[in-house]
Amino acid sequence: MTEETTSIHVTALDGLVNVNSLFTIAVFVGLSLTTPGQRSLENKSDCDAGDDVARALLVFEVLAFSFFLFSSLVAQGLKLAINLLNSKDVDEEFRAHINVKVLRFGMLGSAAGSVLGCIFLVLSMVNVVQIRLGLLSCGSQPTIRAVVALVTLVSTALVVYISTVFYSFTH
Repeated sequence: MTEETTSIHVTALDGLVNVNSLFTIAVFVGLSLTTPGQRSLENKSDCDAGDDVARALLVFEVLAFSFFLFSSLVAQGLKLAINLLNSKDVDEEFRAHINVKVLRFGMLGSAAGSVLGCIFLVLSMVNVVQIRLGLLSCGSQPTIRAVVALVTLVSTALVVYISTVFYSFTH
């Protein structure tokens, strides 16, 4: 592995950890926006989310956090391995002799953790929207628009991300 490719891997891993950190913040923001027994803005009692929606929110938030943490720890572990395997020369901080298969497998695992974290974050945000704006089953237009926009944009971004990761691993 050349100096340039090792540097690119370290930079990619740094970016992944930074994005995961932002998403982890979103997890806690989602948790802070909801309180038990909260009434929706729809002002119809049958449109208020029940305990099952709040419970699902909590489960999805914990799963999202777990996958983002997994992804970040794998990425940090790979960065640590690259740094520990560097040559003794301080001027060559981005050159390391690391098993390419292990590096690729670790980066793929980290990317998969981020994708799964995003999926669970979207599911949790759908529940936040239902708690705040009203249940989807009530047909509330603001709820439907918010959920459709969220799912459409994030799904599109995930398709681009997965395609890019797939392309980079096959070429």
